[in-house]
Amino acid sequence: MATAPQPQLPLFYKDLLPLNSRDHGDWKVSSFDDAGFLKETHAIPLTVDEFVDAQRNYPIVFTAGDNPLPIALMGLNEGVNTYIADDGKLEAGVYVPAYIRRYPFILAKLNKDSEDMSLCFDPQAGVIGKASAKNKDGQALFDGENPTDYTNGVLEFCKRFEESGQRTRAFLEELKKLDILMDGEIAITRNDMPDKPFVYRGFRMVDENKLRELPAETAHALNANGMMMLIHAQLFSMNLMRSVFERQSAQGKVAIPDAATPAV
Repeated sequence: MATAPQPQLPLFYKDLLPLNSRDHGDWKVSSFDDAGFLKETHAIPLTVDEFVDAQRNYPIVFTAGDNPLPIALMGLNEGVNTYIADDGKLEAGVYVPAYIRRYPFILAKLNKDSEDMSLCFDPQAGVIGKASAKNKDGQALFDGENPTDYTNGVLEFCKRFEESGQRTRAFLEELKKLDILMDGEIAITRNDMPDKPFVYRGFRMVDENKLRELPAETAHALNANGMMMLIHAQLFSMNLMRSVFERQSAQGKVAIPDAATPAV
């Protein structure tokens, strides 16, 4: 079975194979028993289409560097996810980013000289394989040579995710043109350590002062095209930094102040 080109695999993915009826005609996919693959991941890629839903549960920040991308923070330190219980279960009732819901599938280019993308999957995810007693209740991927409704639904979801990614990149390009992003820094003081604030850096966020200083015409245009709502969702979400910190502190996973690692 041919492996898709993978110079650098995306987060979670350990391998990629293109899905096809010849090699996987009798394969099935089961649901994950838990979200253990998330346990050591504190930052999840996010699309702008998710800002309004995600900002209710997670701080939304942008990665540092010349090409920032939005991420949802599920923890403030590398390797810490405050929303995964010891049994590997994801906390009920919280928004689950599309990046997580897409796994173990993904659209990937099989030919570097072509823009065409094929539906691929991670064979090491542990939920996709030949029909057996273990996954007898799983979803069939093919009916003969034809993809099942389930597979077509997965393909459509992955296509929508890619389209959301394009809108996200366009949104970030506009923020860069407006020059309203700033290097973020959050200092949080714990009651039992009032003289030693926990400082988190290494991310970018919208600069409220620059946002207020935008010309009225520009602000009106941002309101009209929906970007202002997204900007405000990012700003509002920053109020949850302390909430995530308190969750992490309650779990005993906060680094001592002078060793606090970047939030991103």
